[in-house]
Formats: sequence, C-alpha cells, structure tokens
Amino acid sequence: MAQEIEIEFKNLLTKDEYQTLHQSLEFENATTIKQTNYYFETDMLSLRNHGSALRIREKNGSWVLTLKQPHPEGLLETHDELTDSEAQRWINSDPVSKPNVEAQLKQIGLSSSQFHCLGNLTTIRKEINYKNTTLVLDYSMYHQTEDYELELESSSKSHGKDVFFTVLNSFHIPERVTPNKIKRFYDARPQSD
Repeated sequence: MAQEIEIEFKNLLTKDEYQTLHQSLEFENATTIKQTNYYFETDMLSLRNHGSALRIREKNGSWVLTLKQPHPEGLLETHDELTDSEAQRWINSDPVSKPNVEAQLKQIGLSSSQFHCLGNLTTIRKEINYKNTTLVLDYSMYHQTEDYELELESSSKSHGKDVFFTVLNSFHIPERVTPNKIKRFYDARPQSD
C-alpha cells in the first residue's frame, strides 16, 4: 500500500522572517514549486472529528489523493494517484473510489462517496536539503488570506526537532502555534460556506 509516516515541524513566519530565511539559507537557488491542494470533507465533518484530512494535490500536472491520519510518530499518509478526469470528478463532488484511500476510510466507517470539495489552497514552495533534513519555505494563498511558513521534514523526530529549533533560534524567530494548512484553510473559510 502507498503509505508513509510524515515527521515534520512547522512555524508560521512574518513576511520579513520569510524573506530573511529565503536570502540567508540559499533558498534563492532552490526550485520553485507551485502546488494546489483541494480539500474534502463529509457533511458531518467526519474526518475533522477523527483528527484526519483528505486532499488532492496538483503539482507539475500530476494529481495525488492523500488521506492524513494521526500516528504516534507524526502523520500516516495514504496515497492514490489520480488521472485528470478522476481529479476533476472529485473536485466536482463526484468522488471516484481509489483502493488505498478507500481501504483506510473503510476502517473508520467512511466511504469516498460521502465527500465533497470545500475549496483549494495554493502554495508557492521552495525546499532545500539542510543538515540531513528537508527545509521548506511556503507562501500560501486561500480565502483572501496569505501566509508564510517554515517546515522541516526529517526521518528522525529527535534530529528534526534539534535542527528546526536551531534554525528558529539562529534567526530569532519565536516559536508560534502553527496549525496545519487544512486547519488554517478551515478557519479562514467565509461563514456562509
């Protein structure tokens, strides 16, 4: 099954902090990646109630359906690739069942057919290899909102935490409570949705 455990650390940044990191840590030479996440939920917000999230990410013309679920080491991510037409069906709230994600949904009593699209969030991402981790700067736009974020992905929780807090401390960036992108997306949704 296409699954992985994601170990990551996040911190929201001011625009000035973002620009300082961008210039100081060689992000200027990194490839710029544009990706759009489309978020899905049931009418009863069933995934949110399980601490989980479902998205489709479009990046470089490819579409990947991902279910994120809590895991003791981070997040368990389950993936399925989608064709353009399958992705469009999902976005139009006519989901197509895919084997890996469907199996995980079934374990929590849900089915793909229950989901509809809530909207999207577009991120301009730059990432570099940094001290045996992946360091990421994200600029995201959603619901008339924009934000800046530092992420660090690591294969080891302890090493990742050490490197992450070294970066924050080195640049005098305060640790901030940083909900994940889908939570920020939900919180910024207009009340009429």
